[in-house]
Amino acid sequence: MFLVTGATGGIGRRVVRLLRQREQSVRSFVRLTSRYSELEHRGAEIFIGDLRLEKDIQKASQGIRYIISAHGSDGDALSLDYRANIELIDQAKVNGVEHFVFISVLGADRGYEDAPTFKAKRAVEQYLEGSGLNYTILRPAGLASNLLPLAERFRETELYLLIGDRKNRTSIVSTDDLARIVVDSVAVEGARNQILPVGGPEIFLREDIPKIFGRIFNKEPVVINSPLFVIDGLRSALGLFNPQGQTALGTYRTLLANEFFCTKEEIANLEAIFNFQLETLESFLRRYLAV
Repeated sequence: MFLVTGATGGIGRRVVRLLRQREQSVRSFVRLTSRYSELEHRGAEIFIGDLRLEKDIQKASQGIRYIISAHGSDGDALSLDYRANIELIDQAKVNGVEHFVFISVLGADRGYEDAPTFKAKRAVEQYLEGSGLNYTILRPAGLASNLLPLAERFRETELYLLIGDRKNRTSIVSTDDLARIVVDSVAVEGARNQILPVGGPEIFLREDIPKIFGRIFNKEPVVINSPLFVIDGLRSALGLFNPQGQTALGTYRTLLANEFFCTKEEIANLEAIFNFQLETLESFLRRYLAV
């Protein structure tokens, strides 16, 4: 049986769907307030719990062969990105889990001091590497599904807000491809005990994204390019009454201020390991937007 955390998120939901399509048994770790009826309908076992509680992780991990950690931080990098994953790894060892797949982030090893999510994920990577478990660590550059709300807004308004350097490079992976890589990692020999950067087959400038939207909807994009100091001002204001929000914005600023892309060699290696061709961003968007 697979345990999937973050099972109602953009990655986790796709992972559960794919596992059930392959008739694999799945335990989906969800919050009571999340929308999990689709997963239940697909035949997944639903475990309602809180990843901040060790007892819930211990109970959810019983009788599990594979663990897929796909949950996000929800603004609490210490409790969710770090502590929850450490406990999941410890329980994997206790329960003799055969393979642990951890979804990290591209750039986790760059030492970004102002990005708690990056720091937490790097610490978990190192802990997992030294755990003695079979593992695969995946570092996605960016998720195509995160662009769907922006594309819908563009469809209505023709506006695209771009914060920071429009020339920064990115390689955005199809979230469906990432889910397939996650699921295949437990069986593909070339993925065992590896840290793999994961991106799409193309390297874009950030200013190329509204151009793709424009092609899809046959509209001329109106790009509003705001400088990074807008985020800095917001962080300063948040610090007065919401320190946790201020900290979370540190990670957001890091994502906006830096380049996150995979090299052509890294993508070729990924396609060779998993034996399929990665989908382009435009193809992904057209499928989901029905254009």
